[in-house]
Amino acid sequence: MDWDNLRFFLELSRAGKLTVAARRLGVDHTTVARRVQALEKALGQPLFIRGGSGYSPTEAGRRLLAQVEAMESAYLAIERDDADSADNLSGLVRIGATEGYGIELLAGQLATLSRRYPHLGVDLLAVPRMVHLARHEADIVITLDRPERGPYIITRLTDYVLRLYASADYLAGHPPIRGRDDLRQHCFVSYIEDLLYSKELHYLDEIGRPRQIALRSTSILAQQRAAAAGAGIAILPSFAARRDPALVELLADEVEFTRTFWMLMPVESKDLARMRVTWDFLRETAAQHQDLLMGR
Repeated sequence: MDWDNLRFFLELSRAGKLTVAARRLGVDHTTVARRVQALEKALGQPLFIRGGSGYSPTEAGRRLLAQVEAMESAYLAIERDDADSADNLSGLVRIGATEGYGIELLAGQLATLSRRYPHLGVDLLAVPRMVHLARHEADIVITLDRPERGPYIITRLTDYVLRLYASADYLAGHPPIRGRDDLRQHCFVSYIEDLLYSKELHYLDEIGRPRQIALRSTSILAQQRAAAAGAGIAILPSFAARRDPALVELLADEVEFTRTFWMLMPVESKDLARMRVTWDFLRETAAQHQDLLMGR
């Protein structure tokens, strides 16, 4: 086996296209194809499925990719003290996060990571559903539910608070809210219960059922927009709602919900340089924004 072929395999795995991999390696695309074919011949099995959208790894390719990335991490560890080590860190990290945290905080924070490591690619999946490591949907997941089992590295990323919010227009046109007992006479904006992806989202059960749910959505940001437009009262993360000038915080001393974000990644990824750097960055930025996350 020509070990140098592994470098071409690694770049094609990350790029997904011959032309992109060739540009990153500074060679012709036929050179990348020839090198990968030589590696497949040496191993006696195909490493990629060639389709209309590009190259995707076979099962054998995915197994080899993990091993080659471990080799890359070992190499980068040798150069870790090099002042130019940021230039050596490359590859793609896909992060799955809850919609509110991903859009309101992570999207801006990850720009700092990209500037720090210009050759590192980041995919952010900020969606109103569970992102699954077991289905290879992401490399690192930030979630509300701590898994009970699985080959994962797990850390408690941060707590955060949610409070009641409504628009000034809504409050002006409805009975005053002096205490939590008054809430039952008001309209609320909330989740669609049969589509909840986490038990941690059952907020209304903690304050009693209101008179009416005026609008429901799977999206927390859609709920925030609806509340800001006057649809009713919503239970929203303070780190997002406090930034919205159209919203007024209600009963902050009486009604507050605390939830936890957990962060996890597969055990086999813990020694990959790009994963370790991204993991540490996410922990550091969460720690730096504790006042915002806790509504202070």
